[in-house]
Amino acid sequence: MMGDVAEILVPSAEIQEKVREMGERITRDYAGERLLLVGVLRGAVVVMGDLMRNIDLPCEIDFMDISSYGSGTSSSGVVRILKDLEEDISGRHVLVVEDIIDTGLTLSYLLRSLRARKPASLEICALLSKPSRRRVELDVKYLGFEVPDEFVVGYGLDYAGAYRNLPDICVLKEEIFAGS
Repeated sequence: MMGDVAEILVPSAEIQEKVREMGERITRDYAGERLLLVGVLRGAVVVMGDLMRNIDLPCEIDFMDISSYGSGTSSSGVVRILKDLEEDISGRHVLVVEDIIDTGLTLSYLLRSLRARKPASLEICALLSKPSRRRVELDVKYLGFEVPDEFVVGYGLDYAGAYRNLPDICVLKEEIFAGS
């Protein structure tokens, strides 16, 4: 798999340090509260697992599966909820955990859906952001890294279902996804 990688953008050690820092901030910010982490499947599974081990608070987890990509490399613009929450979030402190924010369209749709359910608070935690691709303004309270407009994989991020298990954030060689 590493033969498909053009470069390592963020090494595993830097990711772990940043996730630890975000967990400490979340612990301070939500002191005395019971937090619900909502992971956006499938990419957020890895960061959410590491993040929750760095939060020193009672927290619960739930997941949503939302699609706007299909198997390509850019958003189709059509957002579908494939799996909804099992928890009632009314009156709860909710932290949406994302692997990467690209255009922001999918996350914006998700936030509108969640706000309608009347949580006590609703914030975003994202490992990565591509600000050069943003089409919707989002207030990301906890952000790991800003990355350039490259196709990145690893640490939960995939291309056509592969590469999620790479420990680093890597730039995929263009010939791997060219024509998608």
